[in-house]
Amino acid sequence: MTGVPYATALAGDVPYVVERRVLAGVPCLVERPLGEASALVVVYHGVTASKEGNLGVFTSLVGSGVAVVLPDSAGHGERREPHLSAEVLGYRNFLRVCAARTALEAPGVIEAAREAFGLVPTGVIGISMGGYTAHVLAQRERRVEAVAVISSGGVWDEPEVTVPFARHFIETHRPVEHARLAPPASVLLLHGDRDPVFPLTDFDATLAAYRAAYDEAGSPEKLEARVFEGVEHYTSPGMRDAAVSFMRRALLGEDPEVAA
Repeated sequence: MTGVPYATALAGDVPYVVERRVLAGVPCLVERPLGEASALVVVYHGVTASKEGNLGVFTSLVGSGVAVVLPDSAGHGERREPHLSAEVLGYRNFLRVCAARTALEAPGVIEAAREAFGLVPTGVIGISMGGYTAHVLAQRERRVEAVAVISSGGVWDEPEVTVPFARHFIETHRPVEHARLAPPASVLLLHGDRDPVFPLTDFDATLAAYRAAYDEAGSPEKLEARVFEGVEHYTSPGMRDAAVSFMRRALLGEDPEVAA
C-alpha cells in the first residue's frame, strides 16, 4: 500500500481513483491505482448500456495494479446521436453500426490509453455487443494480449442487417471465419447455458472455430472457455470472477483462484 496521507477508495489495500477521460475522442471512465499501472484492461459494454454500467464490476483488477478503462460505445452513453438509434435504423442495424464503429475506433482508444497509463500488457473484456469489439481486437490488434468475451457469439448470421457499412463489417470480421487471426492472443469465452440471445449452438460453433485455430497455431493452452449453468444473457458473478482471474494470469502471470 502506498503512503497516501488522505483517505481514498481501496481495491483490496491499493488506493485508487475514478476519473473521466476522453481517449481518442471517446468519453471513458477510468479506475486506476494511484501508483503506476502494471497492466491495462479496456471493458466494452453491451447494447443500450453505457460505461457507467460497468463501473465497479471489474474494480478488483485495480487491486493488482491494473488500470480499468470503460469507454462509451458509439451511439451510447455520452455518444448518443439523433440518427443513430434503433428507432431510425431498426434494432439489428443499430446494434451492428454501433458495434462496427466501436470496433474500428478501438485501436485508437487503446493507443491513447497506453500513452496515458504506460506501455503495459493490455487486455480487453467485451460483454454482449462489446464482445463484437473484443472478437475483432483478438483478430486485428497485436497490442492486445488477452481477450475475454462474455455472453456474446461469433456466428454473426444476421441477414436482417442491411446497412452496407455494417454488412461489410460482418463479412470482414465474422469470428467463426476469421478465428485463425486471433493467435497469439489469449482468448477466454464465457457463456450462460440459458442465454436466449446467443444460444449455446452459437457458442459451440464459435468455440470450435477458435479451438481449430489455436490447435493449428500450436498453442491450445491460450484458449479457455466456460459455460455457466442457469445463467441467461448477463454477466454473472462467476463470469466476472473468471474474467478477472484470466486477466491476472494472462497479463500479470498471477494465478488467483476463480470464484465459481
